[in-house]
Amino acid sequence: MGMRLIYNLKTSKLKDVPEQARWAESMGYDGLCSEETGHDPFYPLLLAAAATTRLTLETRVAIVFPRSPMSVAYAAWDLQEFSGGRFRLGMGTQVKGHMERRFSVPWDSPGPRLREYVQALHAIWDTWQEDKKLDFKGQFYNFSLMTPFFSPGANTTAKPRVYVSAINPFNCRTAGQLCDGLALHPISSAKYVTDVVKPNVAKGAGRAGRSPSDTVLNGSSFVITGPNRKAVDAKRAAAKQQIAFYASTRTYTPVLEVHGFQDVSPALHALSVKGEWDKMGDLITDEMLDTLSIVGPYDEVAGRIKERFGDLLDEYVFSMDTPTPSEEQTLRKIIEELKS
Repeated sequence: MGMRLIYNLKTSKLKDVPEQARWAESMGYDGLCSEETGHDPFYPLLLAAAATTRLTLETRVAIVFPRSPMSVAYAAWDLQEFSGGRFRLGMGTQVKGHMERRFSVPWDSPGPRLREYVQALHAIWDTWQEDKKLDFKGQFYNFSLMTPFFSPGANTTAKPRVYVSAINPFNCRTAGQLCDGLALHPISSAKYVTDVVKPNVAKGAGRAGRSPSDTVLNGSSFVITGPNRKAVDAKRAAAKQQIAFYASTRTYTPVLEVHGFQDVSPALHALSVKGEWDKMGDLITDEMLDTLSIVGPYDEVAGRIKERFGDLLDEYVFSMDTPTPSEEQTLRKIIEELKS
């Protein structure tokens, strides 16, 4: 059996979401996700839920530290009920610079805080679903007040499924121990998934008496594709620039280390501090590009994705531009091949 295919929703305009969601469902996707970049990730999924009947709907990911677990619990509860049980809460931490300088919130013990965040969510949801007393005491969060007036009451579906985004071993163990799924960053390579992600998911699962397979592995990649090799080659420079942007953040250095690419990270970080973004792509070699991305024309790309990740991932986020009917039909064929 192939991978479940997830469509990455483009949310530049909320009014376009319903049509886009219906299109994704008609193309054969199994789910869609919304990112937290220039827009809130929850609103688009409400519109997508109203426009579809089959797709799973996930934040991939919501940046949770600027939000109270109580606020996220309410949003996820309502989306789960409204969608008939199709919502999945994908959670992420972002990095220190964004927390302190973009969101103006403290950056303190992100791994343990994220683990406790998941536990707090379940405590809140159990209170609503089972009419239990709310009594959660943790290192970072404490919840002890829930009156009937402020409780939404039991949901007609199961509790929302929870995914966490993870690169480092600690968060991978959290996913294995507590979560329904793990959302991998596109910079994650097959070797990193094999050597670091899966062993730590298994360690976390062992602590909870779970099977590692209880945690769905949801991945994505930098994909460079086009109708022919000339079109693919024309996109390589832009892909190098994108990889350089992420590799300049020290959070992602462990992925580079498993391939011996770690020496480029300090140089990329130095250029980013200077704001010399246009020079960063020049430091990404062809070897790095081919290791950290999927490269191939339309008729080869599905096979290359399956060759690299088919035995490692349960779900895969894949989208591509389809400006013509011919390319839309090509995408449909790629989706069918990946799911087969």
